[in-house]
Amino acid sequence: MDGGNQSTVSEFVLLGLGHSWSMQVLLFMIFLILYLIIVSGNIVIVTLIITDPHLHSPMYFFLANLSFVDMWLSTVTTPKMISDFLRENKIISFAGCMCQIFFAHFIAANEMVLLVVMAYDRYVAICKPLHYSSIMSLQRCTGLVVSSWTIGFVHAMSHLFVIAQLPFCGLREIDSLFCDMPLVIKLACMDSKNLDMLMNVECGVVGITCFILLLISYMYILLSVLQSSRTGASKALSTCSAHVTVVVIFFVPCIFIYVCPLNITWLDKFLAVFYSVYTPLLNPAIYTMRNKEMKIAMKRLGRYYMSSQGKT
Repeated sequence: MDGGNQSTVSEFVLLGLGHSWSMQVLLFMIFLILYLIIVSGNIVIVTLIITDPHLHSPMYFFLANLSFVDMWLSTVTTPKMISDFLRENKIISFAGCMCQIFFAHFIAANEMVLLVVMAYDRYVAICKPLHYSSIMSLQRCTGLVVSSWTIGFVHAMSHLFVIAQLPFCGLREIDSLFCDMPLVIKLACMDSKNLDMLMNVECGVVGITCFILLLISYMYILLSVLQSSRTGASKALSTCSAHVTVVVIFFVPCIFIYVCPLNITWLDKFLAVFYSVYTPLLNPAIYTMRNKEMKIAMKRLGRYYMSSQGKT
């Protein structure tokens, strides 16, 4: 590395999607609507679970936390992305870029661990139903959620500590819609191949470990379901199929972005948008449309709202 050519980088340029003004306006409208649906949908789920006594169980406690996390996963990058669609110069400060990287990895690792916790909850409920209430106590549920936040924080801090100290030179263009770790590492004034590999391994430790634990949990659940009654098996499979769908939607983009990157620009952009926008959008839809208790709770809330409006 040539220290003479090194300079302090105070900002980065995001290249975004396309250069046509009409396309930018269309994307602005689409992503604004999607973001409003994400926020409102996840707020509705959290509100339902908090206010409806019928949903005060460990499974819905974890679901409320997942909805809260999903809302912030999208909020880390989407508002900036939406505002940039109407800007000719898509600039992000160095501090803003580091914040996006930190919170994106913080929330993502948190969600990975939370999905494992939810799988464990279903495993206990289906495989050890007689001991469910004693195993999944409020204290244990709270401890599991706190653990997911702690693991996410440690994971994100390890990335931030390394990336914030990298030397940056003239290159400051990021060919994406927001700051992402692999793309920022490539701008460093050094041979970043080994560092890039190290970061992929670190992401792999969290991502692949969680994915394997999820596979083991659902394999045990499937074996238990096959040996149980037909009615119980149908309900268990319905619940678990929603969980598995969410796991696949969340983990596949993460694996191809951070663990086994394909380095295909258009595909990387698509996966980044899918991971940060469509995953938080699809989770509420999957859990509400495929969950009988959530549908009933929404109807109860609707009836309560209509009756309160009638009284006024």
